[in-house]
Amino acid sequence: MSEFLSTDDVSSGSSPFLRPANMVHQMMPTNRNPAPSASSNNSVMNWLLAHTGVRWAVLAIVGMLAACGSAPPLYPPSRAPVVSVPSSAPVNVAGTLNRGPGRWVPVAWSELPGFGEDSLYEAWNAWIKSCERAVPPFTALCGDVRRLSIGSPEEQRAWMQSRLQPYRVESAQGDPNGLLTSYYEPILEASRVPRAGFAVPLYQPPANLAQRKPWFTRQEMDTLPEAQAALQGRAIVYLADPIDALVLQIQGSGRVRVTEADGRQHWTRLAYAGTNDQPYRSVGRWLLDQGLIKDASWPGIKEWLAQNPQRQQELLWSNPRMVFFREEAIPDLEAVAGPKGAQGVPLTPGRSIAVDPASIPYGAPVWLVSNGPQTNLQKLVLAQDTGSAITGAVRADYFAGWGAQAGELAGRMRQPLQLWVLWPK
Repeated sequence: MSEFLSTDDVSSGSSPFLRPANMVHQMMPTNRNPAPSASSNNSVMNWLLAHTGVRWAVLAIVGMLAACGSAPPLYPPSRAPVVSVPSSAPVNVAGTLNRGPGRWVPVAWSELPGFGEDSLYEAWNAWIKSCERAVPPFTALCGDVRRLSIGSPEEQRAWMQSRLQPYRVESAQGDPNGLLTSYYEPILEASRVPRAGFAVPLYQPPANLAQRKPWFTRQEMDTLPEAQAALQGRAIVYLADPIDALVLQIQGSGRVRVTEADGRQHWTRLAYAGTNDQPYRSVGRWLLDQGLIKDASWPGIKEWLAQNPQRQQELLWSNPRMVFFREEAIPDLEAVAGPKGAQGVPLTPGRSIAVDPASIPYGAPVWLVSNGPQTNLQKLVLAQDTGSAITGAVRADYFAGWGAQAGELAGRMRQPLQLWVLWPK
């Protein structure tokens, strides 16, 4: 579900306002596996149930939701520095494979920084989910992957070294250095019907969406009678804040506590179901280009809006792209898995990435190394998602999970990246 941070978005700290929505809609159903229960706790539920007016976009900035849900804790990575490899003309290495926008260069396992230190079990759970949608050549490995789910990290590493060959991912010009950003699921309050304080609709796809390409822009949806008629009766829920709605569309999926017309409340997921096919424009980039702000991070954009509330609609209309949603039931907020990615399986916080599928196929295990100001990562991840702005060989978006901690990480992550695809021998 991801349309991510595009390469022309520049800021001192990457903002969720700068990244388009992340989950890709899947038509085929898939089984759901629960995520680790460490992602939330009873105090989370009690707090949320007591505060019906919570709005994610504001509280994420001031840090007041630090306890209301987050991604499961990441394993401490190796602190060994990652050496940035200088780009150079491609070298003909025996066994090099050309793959879409880049190439794969075979390397020894010893070249993978921190490979012997990752605990692996969360990655193994994500790998088992990928096996639900496995395609050759990974299909043949899934029996062993499931069997080794109860194995020790040492046994899992030994099996990987015997069955897989690591390939360093490089651009076509031989550059192994790229960019890592991140995305997450917001947690929001919503109303099933419009009422005082909840008047911002989130829509399911209009019935005539496929008949008009591209569909109406965001501004046209707000102003043209023809567009408004097509959206009549298509609202799923109503939010309190249009900026919250924009953030949800940027991330592509979110968890909302819905208040029904009779006052009953329950949790649900709003998952990506399509777009109006208009181009994505970063509101952060729009502000920067006009010289209105110098800091396109969450605090910078929110500060500008607080000082210029009369220009909020203009800010929203600067991005013509609109994301539509579908509703997915969440029977148990504390045990629910992540949203489904482009592969069609639930994403695992800290272990799922979005990639350019022309470079790295869905379901592939990948060794990821990224040391930066937000976090240091040396770990096994699975390529399970994509996004319209995730293009190129050495490019990934890291699924951070849900809640305040995940949002803080995702909102500011923009750091160097190196990838190694682990391919069956």
